[in-house]
Amino acid sequence: MKTALITGAYRGLGLEIARQLGQRDFRVFITGRKPDLLEAAVKLLHSEKVEAQALPLDVTNLTSILYALEVLQEQEVQLDVLINNAALRLDADYNILEVPLGLVEQTLRTNVIGPLLVTRTFLPILAAKARVINISSSAGKMSDGLYAWAPMYAVSKTALNAVTRQLATALGDWDMAVNAVCPGWLRTEMGGAEAPRSVEQGADTVVWLATEAPHSLRGKFMRDRQEMAW
Repeated sequence: MKTALITGAYRGLGLEIARQLGQRDFRVFITGRKPDLLEAAVKLLHSEKVEAQALPLDVTNLTSILYALEVLQEQEVQLDVLINNAALRLDADYNILEVPLGLVEQTLRTNVIGPLLVTRTFLPILAAKARVINISSSAGKMSDGLYAWAPMYAVSKTALNAVTRQLATALGDWDMAVNAVCPGWLRTEMGGAEAPRSVEQGADTVVWLATEAPHSLRGKFMRDRQEMAW
């Protein structure tokens, strides 16, 4: 049985990714900062016959990341798939000149530094030919102009795509595949009820990269199983 860990996975896209991987006989670890919500999500997954385990993890806190690593190592876990899904968007009502410094730092620490720290810290437990998937957004595309709306969120996703490329190069020497995914505008707590896409649609490319995509596919920015310019 293969094993996957998904950050920020007690609801929305992360939970749906966990569900779909569990349906493909993966053992899944779901992480987040709220233990009560994690446990509720695990109970839901168990009711759907998914082998799931909760793991408290704050991707902005290195001590928390190291503790999670210790827990996984004690269980002799090897991760076949690591999905960096945890993210926030708190600056929708600002332009780039107005975003408070605290929000700038919080956004970059969660959306960019977090995935990098988690990947680097978990390197000792990544299995041979592991797959690392970073959840990005078309908001960060430079090819057709960055979004002015939620500017630091957009900047963070551009930076995450760059981190993805760097990790793909570095981990390529370990025969690991690293890619980024734009799931699209989804009907989640972040995306809102008016969003045009379901979480099932958003999870599809992530699960495909985790399971069926050619292992030679690396350093790409994907949506709907197709590479996007960024």
